[in-house]
Amino acid sequence: MVISVPRLVIAAPSSGSGKTTVATGLMAAFASRGLAVSPHKVGPDYIDPGYHALATGRVGRNLDAYLCGAELVAPLFGHGARGCDLAVVEGVMGLYDGAAGEGELASTAHVAKLLRAPVVLVVDASSQSRSVAALVHGFASWDPEVRVAGVILNKVGSVRHEGMLREALDESGVPVLGVLRRAPQVDTPSRHLGLVPVAERRVEAVEAVAAMASQVREGCDLDALLALARSAPALSGAAWDAAEVVGVSPPSPLPVPVSGGSAPRPPYRAEGVRPQTPDGLKPRIVAVAGGAAFTFSYAEHAELLAAAGAEVVTFDPLRDERLPEGVGGLVIGGGFPEVFAPELSANEPLRKAVAALAESGAPVAAECAGLLYLSRELDGQPMCGVIDAKARMDERLTLGYRDAVALSDSVLAVAGTRMRGHEFHRTVVEPGAGTAPAWGVRAPRKMVEGFVQHGVHASYLHTHWASEPGVARRFVERCLTS
Repeated sequence: MVISVPRLVIAAPSSGSGKTTVATGLMAAFASRGLAVSPHKVGPDYIDPGYHALATGRVGRNLDAYLCGAELVAPLFGHGARGCDLAVVEGVMGLYDGAAGEGELASTAHVAKLLRAPVVLVVDASSQSRSVAALVHGFASWDPEVRVAGVILNKVGSVRHEGMLREALDESGVPVLGVLRRAPQVDTPSRHLGLVPVAERRVEAVEAVAAMASQVREGCDLDALLALARSAPALSGAAWDAAEVVGVSPPSPLPVPVSGGSAPRPPYRAEGVRPQTPDGLKPRIVAVAGGAAFTFSYAEHAELLAAAGAEVVTFDPLRDERLPEGVGGLVIGGGFPEVFAPELSANEPLRKAVAALAESGAPVAAECAGLLYLSRELDGQPMCGVIDAKARMDERLTLGYRDAVALSDSVLAVAGTRMRGHEFHRTVVEPGAGTAPAWGVRAPRKMVEGFVQHGVHASYLHTHWASEPGVARRFVERCLTS
């Protein structure tokens, strides 16, 4: 089997060059032509895919070679791009910036090579003229396996400035495929963890995406970019499928080091069959938190839960005073509860319902924002009180990939299961007593992290369940038998 979707990777020399503007604008511009555009984002970022979804009308998906393993990048890409005319992949940081201390792993260049996709380099030219050619030449020649096939010049000041840049780049051998002028109307507001999510500013976000599309249509050679995307060769292998992978055998437990440690990741296994719901027993409902306060989630998690036999429904902790009828399990992902702490606290009926569900022993999986919501309080505001811990905002940013091993049996994994995760927060949790740790983490320092008690698994680590599909099956099995 092959994956033969035309595709482009939008990269840059560094963060802040305009990748999101160009990638989102291209997605929207091509979608307005009637093309089915598949949006993707390199790395663990949850916010940019929300803008991509607005631009294309399709779910924005992540491609993360660290969290999922390099072997899953192309299958997950094929899954997201199935039936599409074009895929646009927005890079992360600078083209060659990957996981710290891991070489090219999880960089935009790494993913571009795994996808055999041409790269378009977005260059902030606001303070350059002839030097732009040296910069582009360096990026294009650094790794011969990375095909830097075009440049889009961003923040160009004038017609004269554009002429100087084009003249310099004529000697580089890398064609200029677009020139964008400075345009503050396409800027999107940021705060302590990056862009403000679409769910918090939908009207303004729609206007911003429309402005990005207009700017890209006016400044870029869409026909040349589409031709470039169609030059990408077919990828061998099959697209990822949740129904096929969710039946894998549960991961074998490994010896658990006292303070974390690391070991090679278990290989991805696709054998097995989809588990069936026992006769006479209806699928249990798994409620997934959404709304403006909980916007961080990977689409594959819900797909895996559904494939494992669950009926997946969403609820909004800001607005809903009750959990969905018949709920048998709860997933609370990441987001910005610190921004909405007063509103979340004010919804006392739902907080009590969440606490009661957890007390019943039903499985509850919480990541980062979910951990804060389950704590006793957040910045002095009462939360659900499921976990004996206090959470507060902190000036220090905690950011990075983590190698983790499960230290306790839980609704997600048996002790000894190794997974990779990502932390991204400016909060601190001060634990009380009475809970077992969720993970042992090797880097940036050896430590234990998270909470496991009864059916609750709460942690700062964001994980991607596609790397261990048995997590979803184990969670749903707990729902079915609870």
